[in-house]
This record gives sequence, C-alpha cells and structure tokens, in this order.
Amino acid sequence: MSSSANRFTHKGIRRRVLGSVRTTIAEFGMIRPGETVLIGVSGGPDSVALLHMLNELVPELSLKLAVAHLNHSLRKEADEEAAFVASICDRLGLACHISKVDVFGYRRRHKLSIEAAGRRMRYAFYKSVIEQYGYDKIALGHHADDNAELVLMFLLRGSGPVGFSGIPPVREETIIRPLIRLSRNDIEHYLEAVDLPSISDRSNQDNRFLRNRIRNELIPHLQRSYNPRIIPALNRLSDILRDESNWMAEVTATDYAQVLIAGGKGQCRLSAVSLMRLSTAARRRVIRKAISEVKGDLRRISFAHVEAILGLIASSSQRPVVALPEGLIVRRIDDSICIFADDRRKTARPGVFSEKSAPHFRYRVQRPQSPQHLPIVILIEEIGWRITFAVMDVAEVGAVHNTGQGVVFFDIDSLTFPLILRNVQPGDRFTPIGLNGSQKVKKFFIDHKVPQERRWECPVLISGEHIAWLVGHRIADGCKLTPDTQWVLRAELAC
Repeated sequence: MSSSANRFTHKGIRRRVLGSVRTTIAEFGMIRPGETVLIGVSGGPDSVALLHMLNELVPELSLKLAVAHLNHSLRKEADEEAAFVASICDRLGLACHISKVDVFGYRRRHKLSIEAAGRRMRYAFYKSVIEQYGYDKIALGHHADDNAELVLMFLLRGSGPVGFSGIPPVREETIIRPLIRLSRNDIEHYLEAVDLPSISDRSNQDNRFLRNRIRNELIPHLQRSYNPRIIPALNRLSDILRDESNWMAEVTATDYAQVLIAGGKGQCRLSAVSLMRLSTAARRRVIRKAISEVKGDLRRISFAHVEAILGLIASSSQRPVVALPEGLIVRRIDDSICIFADDRRKTARPGVFSEKSAPHFRYRVQRPQSPQHLPIVILIEEIGWRITFAVMDVAEVGAVHNTGQGVVFFDIDSLTFPLILRNVQPGDRFTPIGLNGSQKVKKFFIDHKVPQERRWECPVLISGEHIAWLVGHRIADGCKLTPDTQWVLRAELAC
C-alpha cells in the first residue's frame, strides 16, 4: 500500500475511533465542559490510547487533563513503565502523579489475591489524588474486549444478572470509561495510525490465571468455532442486563424500605416475616442490598452467602448465624434478620484462655459437590475466628504465598471428608509440611515461640484421624499440592 493510501486509511481509523469515544462520552454524560479529568495510565496500549484520544478532544470538550500512574513494584519493568508514563506527560505538558507501593506486602497483610490487592491500592491512589487536587473525574482504559472477558468469567463462576452486567461505563459518577465501546483491535489500529508507542505487560500471557485463559484461549476458540462476533454479542448481553438491573434496583429499593426495621452505621435489621412475603428473586435482591448498605459494597459476597441467609429467613430452626467475608455477621433474632460487623476481634483480649478455661468446639466441614456450592464459611463462635473454604482449579492458584499462615492450599483429593474443626487437645501430633516425621503440637508451639496463652484457642483441622492444618501456622505435609494435583481446597483465616 502506498504512503498516501496509508495516510488515508490512518486518517479514517482515527476519525472513526475518536467519533466512537465522542459518542460514548455524550451517551453516558461522562464529562461536562470545563471539567478536569485524571487519566489512569499504566503505560499499556489501552491507557496510552485513552490519554491521547482525550488529549485530541480537549479543544472541543474544553477538558483539563492530568495523569496518575501507580507503580505496583510487581515486575522488574515497573520502574521503566513509570518513567515511560512520565515522559509522555512531559511531552504533552500534563501534570503527572506517580506513586510507588508494595502490593505484595499489602496482599500479605490483608490476605488478598495479587489482583485484588493491586486493584484496591490502585483505586485508593486515584481517590487520594482526586481529593488532594480537586479533579472531577477519573478516566480508565477498559474496553469492549475487557467487558466481554469479564462477562464470560462471571458466567463460568455461576454469577447472576448483576455479574453479567459487566463493567459499568460510569461508576459512582466519577469513574468513567470512554473506550468501553471500542474493541482491542480498534485501539491497536488507532495506536498504529497515530504512531504511538506503548508497553506490553507480559503477565497478560500467563495462562495460569483464569482471566488470561479466557482472553487467550476461550474467546479465540468461540470466535473460530461458534460466533466470530462473540465480543459484540457479549457486550450486547451486558448492556441489556445492566439496564434491567438498574430498573430492578428501583423496585428493590421499594421492597427494602418495606422490610427494613432499623438501619444505621454498620448494621441493619430486616423483618423475616416481611421478607417471606416477597418472591425468592426479590428476597435475594433485598438481601444483597442490605449487605451493600452495611458493608459498602458486594465484593466477595457470593450466591452461597445469599442462599445461606435465605435459610435463616425460611426456618428459625436452622443454625441462627451466617458469617460473611470481611467481618460481617448475619444472625436471626426472633423474627428479625440482623446484619452487622463482627467486633469481637477488636474487643477480645489476648491471653484470656488457659488450659483449664480453653473453649471446646467442634465444627464439621462437608466436601463441596462443586465450586458453585462455595464458599463455605465456618464461624467459630467460641473464639471469634472465621474460616472460609473454597474450591479452585490448580491452575487458578498461581504462585502459592502464605501457605501455612492465613491462607493455605490443600490437594482436595488428599483429604478425608467431613473435615473437623476442633480445639487443640493434649497429645495432638502432626507432620508439618517440610518435616519428615511427626511431632507434638505442643513442641511445635514451643519451637515457634507461640505464647502459652495463645495456644489454647488455636483450632486444628482434622482429616480422617490426622491433623491437616494447625490453623494459622502450618499445614500437614501429606496435604500439600503436588504436580498431580488437579483440584485445590483453599482455606482463609480471619481472626
């Protein structure tokens, strides 16, 4: 193709892509004239394209732009990426806010996945910059392919309509995604047309992670064998369900007001009788809304959690408490369903237990029939500890960090169900991972300098007749992951 033809083609691509962004901004009311927009730029193709597209639209939209970049310290190229973003801003004459954080350390402290820790720290950084400098919006580079991948991920996990709604074009009135109607190919063609460099994240090719397998394997297979336009189809589904979810949110608000007995900071109380008068679908939505009101969001709240709460509503004879992630408790009290933060971890005094006063408890953990039945949350009420069990494909585990501490991984086929969670008893022995022979739990405590007053509250997880996990310390060697492991039981402790 001649250089003049190339110029004509590139001009057409640029015009079409900018037209799509312009239309998206107008359709969702993303930006008003005169507003200041902070753009999250990683240095990858999507965010670099977003920065330059918005910069091209500055005159007609009367925008003021700035850039934020968070160095996650996860890869050796991270410092180079930060320098690359700074150089772009210098060339365009834009303010650039760069910060460096320790995502690995944050992940360990808060017992999160790397992805969740990075996302939480990133959004906290954006929020702090917006508040400090008074920016009106934060623009992010999510696009149509990202949305399609997320919809498929939720489908594979058995999500409901809210999950299928995908990535919202506008969230909380300040987070905007102007590229949400563009495909990855559109973005790559735009970068080529305007001759813009970017940095590719090699971790996106690591197919140990589910999101990458969906992007690199599942979607290409669906395009080849079923529907070459699967991405637009998934985005259309997402749009439909997002609109319907927004409509249902208005209906749910009315139902919620009718069943709410009392609500306040960090807690709410619902009428079980009034909830039973609603349809099952309405009950689920009201419960999710109640959790969101107390918790502030619905992260880590699964279908299994909601179904467990439905059990409290339907029968007062069931165990009257359900433990939720991040320290929430749902308890049935007479004809009320109470959702509140579990403050026992804040108020419990260390060293209250001795050998004579140690609490005695015993909880059964049944083998899950499928990942859709998870997570299983066990609240050890006697000591205020909470343990969450979840099943995953071994490929989803990735690098195993913190094994034997707050988050552990077992080869599920090495376990004998039902598992038993009970208190430590005199004479208990186990074989810690990495040790050839067994040893008394008491000796393990002594060797690892566990204070005596903390030993008596420590649970053990029993598989068959053997200790599989000295909770909060070490798993048994016979339960570890091996090259033959296919399915993994993940256990997470909160205490």
